[in-house]
Amino acid sequence: MIRLCKRLIREQQGSTIVLAGFALILLLTVAGLVVDGGTMYAAKSHLQKAANAAALSGAQELTSDRSKVEAVLNDILSRHKEQSSLTGADIEMKSSVRVHLSKKVPLAFSRLLGKQSVTVQVEAAAQILPMGSAVGAAPLGIDESIELKYNTPYNLKVDSGNSNTGYFGVLALGGPGASTYEENLKYGYANEITIGNIIDTQTGNIAGKTREGVKLRIDSDPYPPGDYSHRDSPRVILIPVYRPYNQTSNQMKQIEVTGFAFFYILEPMSSNDDSIRGMFIERPDTGFYKPGAVDKGAFAIRLVE
Repeated sequence: MIRLCKRLIREQQGSTIVLAGFALILLLTVAGLVVDGGTMYAAKSHLQKAANAAALSGAQELTSDRSKVEAVLNDILSRHKEQSSLTGADIEMKSSVRVHLSKKVPLAFSRLLGKQSVTVQVEAAAQILPMGSAVGAAPLGIDESIELKYNTPYNLKVDSGNSNTGYFGVLALGGPGASTYEENLKYGYANEITIGNIIDTQTGNIAGKTREGVKLRIDSDPYPPGDYSHRDSPRVILIPVYRPYNQTSNQMKQIEVTGFAFFYILEPMSSNDDSIRGMFIERPDTGFYKPGAVDKGAFAIRLVE
């Protein structure tokens, strides 16, 4: 009987060793998959961030020319050390840009199972759409019925007179008063404006304040005259586009915002000027898309699937 018990114990010990070996192999396999899975996830996450950044930055040049879009894509991917991962870019000017990235990721534990590496692929697309909401607008507005010719000089009046090339309505952003108007013209309105907002117009003589605001913007611009490619150029002002909302026979008291436009100031105003000389430009920039916004050359950028 004692001999039988000893033999059973020896047999159980042998089985335990075999089971422990299998358990150890299984544990190492699971650990390897977890480690390699984490490596793949981190690599794909980094690659996706690079693709998103490239698409969003490239979209800023969709109103310019294709070579600038391509240059921005390469620059952003280079900064993320993923330039060699670019496998293609679909660029549709004034519409969208899609970036395709692919990268081989070396594995560690999976090599024991014969898997040396895995290919990670991602893509990102960004499109530009008419801007419907923004911060930093100038206290000026332009009627949506006016057809704009981009990069063409305009003399836009800031009083109640008529103009052959368009008319700015003066807006009371943040309330009435010449000092509020001047502050907003110099630095942009700090609050958000969205299509559908009803805004009061500004009355009174503000030609002098306009000249001071225009002068400040021109004097603080570090770039050569005519160069509006820089997004921090103070000569470029964001202007709400509107339709008349509360209009009497001789005065438009309120407007309804329907979109936005960008205007580049070309030159200072003289002491007797009542108009700003500049030109409208097309530009994607900081802002948000809202359905129903009119297209007047100011675009918002957003990622799409």
